[in-house]
Amino acid sequence: MVEQDWLSERFAEHKGRLHTVAYRMLGSPADAEDAVQEAWLRVSRADTGQVENPAGWLTTIVARVCLNMLEARKARREDPAGSLPPEPTAPHVPAHSNGGQAGPEDQTLLADSVGIALMVVLDTLTPAERLAFVLHDIFAVSFAEIGAIIDRSPAAARQLASRARQRIRGAADASEAARSRKREIVEAFLAAARSADFTALLEVLDPDAVAIQMRGSHEVAAFFAGRAQAARLALVDGVPAAVWSHRGQPKALFTFTVHGEKITRIAVDTDPDRLDALDVVFLSTRDGDRR
Repeated sequence: MVEQDWLSERFAEHKGRLHTVAYRMLGSPADAEDAVQEAWLRVSRADTGQVENPAGWLTTIVARVCLNMLEARKARREDPAGSLPPEPTAPHVPAHSNGGQAGPEDQTLLADSVGIALMVVLDTLTPAERLAFVLHDIFAVSFAEIGAIIDRSPAAARQLASRARQRIRGAADASEAARSRKREIVEAFLAAARSADFTALLEVLDPDAVAIQMRGSHEVAAFFAGRAQAARLALVDGVPAAVWSHRGQPKALFTFTVHGEKITRIAVDTDPDRLDALDVVFLSTRDGDRR
């Protein structure tokens, strides 16, 4: 009875996160609820004597349930007819909510704002690719743990996530926001700032542009010329912007107000809580910045 009470308490403690993991894996609130219920049935029959990390253990169980569901779903979809996945409606949970750290070469945050285009891409991944991407890039589960779930080596799990990540970036690049005129203007600003091209900066800045405490295009251009070396073009909550990250974690967000095809305001946000809650998808640029 004591062990069962402990299980119930741990499961209740982590149920919200488990549901979010399942939703990100399956793309359906109803399927996510079914996965969590199935996970509880497995948990309630399990031997917990060797469990040292309840959160990780429960996440692994839910992930295995979701993997089975994805594989069953794929088998049913041999007939090409089928409906599109629903628009994401689940509440956002900050990336790396379990406190793990991802390397900068692996960092890509899933953006609900990409909407159905992204969900369609996720739906074309193999179950193993989808699991590797979601668990690592959204929830910072290690490749060693992911490999154990799918019976692959850590290196193989990393490769699966990498392939999935490339398709996700492709979906972001193909979205309407990513192809917008604002994206082109922000990209031009970043390129001019990196190369210290003062004239090119003036071309994209409104004469009365404001940035931080600077006013006027010449003052703003002088400040940014030669800077923004590490800032990367991204969709942030579906809007073109720039993000500077360190060790895979966003540290500064640059947002741009554009009017008449000129940048009128640049705002910089470094608040950790707000940055943690961002939905970010990094975009490719003409100079090949696709790290």
